[in-house]
Amino acid sequence: MKKFIKRVGYIIGALGILYLLLLIPDSKEKNIGTVTGKTPFVWNRDGQWLQMEALFQQARQMDSIKLDSAVGFHKLIAEQELARLQKTNAGALDSGWIRTENNFFILSSLIAVRQDQISWLTDYYNRARNLVKLHSRQWDFREPATRNTVYTLLYGLRAAVEEVLLQTDSLDFPAALLVKSEPSATPATSIFGIDVHSGDLLVSRGGAEVSALISRGNDYPGNFSHIALIYVDEKTKESFLIEAHIEKGVAIATVGQYENDKKLRFMVMRPRADLPAMLANPMLPQEAAKKMFDEAASRHIPYDFKMNFNDTAEMFCSEVASFAYKRKGLQIWKYPSTISSTGVVNWLHDFGVENFVTQMPSDLEYDPQLAVVAEWRDPHTLFKDHLDNAVMDALLEKANKGEAIDYTIWQLPLVRVLKGYCMLKNLFGKIGIIPEGMSATKALKNQTFVAMHMKVKEKTAQLAKAFVVKNGYQPPYWQLIKLAEEAAK
Repeated sequence: MKKFIKRVGYIIGALGILYLLLLIPDSKEKNIGTVTGKTPFVWNRDGQWLQMEALFQQARQMDSIKLDSAVGFHKLIAEQELARLQKTNAGALDSGWIRTENNFFILSSLIAVRQDQISWLTDYYNRARNLVKLHSRQWDFREPATRNTVYTLLYGLRAAVEEVLLQTDSLDFPAALLVKSEPSATPATSIFGIDVHSGDLLVSRGGAEVSALISRGNDYPGNFSHIALIYVDEKTKESFLIEAHIEKGVAIATVGQYENDKKLRFMVMRPRADLPAMLANPMLPQEAAKKMFDEAASRHIPYDFKMNFNDTAEMFCSEVASFAYKRKGLQIWKYPSTISSTGVVNWLHDFGVENFVTQMPSDLEYDPQLAVVAEWRDPHTLFKDHLDNAVMDALLEKANKGEAIDYTIWQLPLVRVLKGYCMLKNLFGKIGIIPEGMSATKALKNQTFVAMHMKVKEKTAQLAKAFVVKNGYQPPYWQLIKLAEEAAK
């Protein structure tokens, strides 16, 4: 009996020593701050947002004749401005763009009350978006002023439309919005009722907390966090999506699997048919997608947490698309994305990111080589999308003030053991709970980050409900951010 007790004591002692050894933290990494030399975009228009909300409140009190008159007046201005911009070779700094945008914001405030005008608003939004894309082909995207113009127009008009949609009585608006019929010679399929072609890019937004970080953690905060490349087999007509996932690296999914994966929104993008490379070879997108499909099927490609699009041994989601096209002579993301806010850089670095001049999903929309074919948003999760963004914006503001992502130190030994088990699974081609390429420490920080976001989101949602009760309408985005900042305290 004494020997048994002694052995148990040795085992407990050995386990204790092992626990203490596993408790030793990783070597502390210094905050690296900004590394791009760029300045993040800032709207600086708080006064304008409040004026829009005040106009919306006034419109709710107007009689229908007065409201219709105001809507008609600003619709006339909108059409006149768009007609002028269509007739001229308007540059990025043409004052007509800002007039068009400001007038659209006014119209959105009015039409949020006069909801029978929403179809006109979305149609005008499409025409304006296509005109921006058309003119921007001639603009110099190396100039910050150009990128700012394109961003404020494409992102700002979408944001205004969605504020209107969120004020609808039943959220019963069409999910799919067709934008531009860009010709394609490649095989086609259908996703969520939208016709897409082999080689098209699906730029989407998932519902996970990290999706909000990827969408917003950018010099130009956006709405999208993920990219998938479509491939349609010419002979069998089978359709597949090639995409990189944090959990399993580059993988191939069927259309059904893609549709079952939670999507809050997505946008279909396609290389313009009149590009020199496309005119020389209209099947270029098909060939790019096929080569990437074959490569993904033939070798395991781990997820690239470093976000280095110059090293294809590992790949993140944007890199899958850019690499596929680059091999066929078409460089998308001609102008790379930058991540410059100190807090955003430090938080992303905590999760393994090392490259802050990279390729962010949201920025693909601004590439003049690509046409926006269609946009899809789930009417019943649109508010969740906005709520997630507002919470993330509030958290990133705290990050920029120096708040770090911590973790529970006593869990580190247990998670390191779990990580070892996951590494064994990875060796046999299986997926572990902790993604390949993510350390135990980073996994714990991710756990803290998710819990932080969920806690602030829950409180913000409560404050948003109270806002509706008090004011009688959904809080617009600028109010959501204020509520999220309050919740984050």
